Amino acid sequence: MDYQPGIIRDGSAMENLERQLICPICLEMFTKPVVILPCQHNLCRKCANDVFQAANPYWQSRGSVISGGRFRCPSCRHEVLLDRHGVYGLQRNLLVENIIDIYKQECSSRPLQKGEHPMCKEHEDERINIYCVTCEVPTCSMCKVFGAHKDCEVAPLQSVFQGQKSELNNCISMLVAGNDRIQTIISQLEASQRSTEENSQAAERELCERFDALGALLEEKKSELLRRLAKEREDKTGFVQALVHKYKEQLEKSSRLVDTAIQAMEETGGAAFLMRAPGDTSGLSLRRIVEASKGGHLEKIEPGFESMDGFSVSLEHIAAAVRALDFE
Repeated sequence: MDYQPGIIRDGSAMENLERQLICPICLEMFTKPVVILPCQHNLCRKCANDVFQAANPYWQSRGSVISGGRFRCPSCRHEVLLDRHGVYGLQRNLLVENIIDIYKQECSSRPLQKGEHPMCKEHEDERINIYCVTCEVPTCSMCKVFGAHKDCEVAPLQSVFQGQKSELNNCISMLVAGNDRIQTIISQLEASQRSTEENSQAAERELCERFDALGALLEEKKSELLRRLAKEREDKTGFVQALVHKYKEQLEKSSRLVDTAIQAMEETGGAAFLMRAPGDTSGLSLRRIVEASKGGHLEKIEPGFESMDGFSVSLEHIAAAVRALDFE
């Protein structure tokens, strides 16, 4: 690989390069072998395997029939699908491995300069090389011998560093696995939400269809009862109109007979009265007046004929049943 040593030796360039070579899981420089995820992000194979095992806790105990698994990239959350080889089926990133080798060679060849290692604020010429377990802060040897931490419990800085880094690494793996489980639960909840919406819409459609059918049945029954009521009204009003017509005819005939009788009454002589023409007051005409004066023999309607009480409908039991409607 071609590179410019002048650029590598520059402090800021080295720091930028080092940041690009840090694994997002262990937060240390990538260790061989480095694997490439489908999303083009890199992980130490060990870190990738830890994340994979945390997301697939039963993968190793599946016997001879080993299936693939999945986990999410800690950098972009892209889902990584693995075959039966697991993490060992991922491709190695030889380019990153070569860059790490060159970087380490360049760092080992540089002389250690003052300022590259944290120095003690109390003892400016002393490097911070121990860890105060009591106060939980890094410090220097002089602080332990003569300074503020002379009565404290201390431990080697590197061992504490490695222990905390290991603990942090485990926590990251657990968090990544927990995030995968949470993401799975979120997906399940979202699917449940969609199913709930779809089932609710289907239930609403079914409910509307059943009430529409019930409404149509009620309308049909109402139309049938209205037709029967209209038929009864037409029959009764027709019968009454026919009687009215007959009574009007009888009234007209009776009125003519009254006029004829009044004219006969105006005769003062007995002979003249009895000698009137047969078509007027003598004979049959007189008998007709007598019969008419006794009243007609036309048909009459019975009391309560106009009542329509027999066509009332009680809907209280149906209304009670509707009010009692509820979901099963």
